Amino acid sequence: GDLGRAIPLYEATLAQCEQVLGGTHPHTLTSRNNLAYAYESAGDLGRAIPLFEATLAQREQVLGGTHPDTLTSRNNLAYAYESAGDLGRAIPLFEATLAQREQVLGDTHPHTLASRNNLARARQAAQAIQQRSTATDHGQ
Repeated sequence: GDLGRAIPLYEATLAQCEQVLGGTHPHTLTSRNNLAYAYESAGDLGRAIPLFEATLAQREQVLGGTHPDTLTSRNNLAYAYESAGDLGRAIPLFEATLAQREQVLGDTHPHTLASRNNLARARQAAQAIQQRSTATDHGQ
C-alpha cells in the first residue's frame, strides 16, 4: 500500500530490465505493466495509460494478439481508459478481450468471467451517462 516507495522500485526495475533484457523481453513487458498499474493505483492515469498502451502494442508484436499476457494487457488498458472516463475507447477493448478470452480460455474460465463483468460494468456506465445526457437535454 506504500505507492510512494513502490513506484521508484518499479521504475528502477523497468529501467534495469530494459537495459539488460531489452525493451520487448517478456520480463520487461511485465515490469512495464507493473509500473503502469502502480501509476494507475496512485491515480496518475496520465503516466499509466501510455505505459499500458506501449505494453499492449509490444505484447501483440512479441506474443501475438491472443496470448494470455496480451489479453491481460488489453484488459488493463481498457480498465485505465474506463477509469479516465473514456468509455468510447474502453468498451471496444473490453469487447475484444472478452471475445478472445472466450475463444482462447473458454466461457467459464475466471479471466473470461472477469472480462464479461468488466464489459457489463462499462456498458452500464455508458448507459447511465447517456440517460443523464438525455435527461439534461429534455430539461432545457
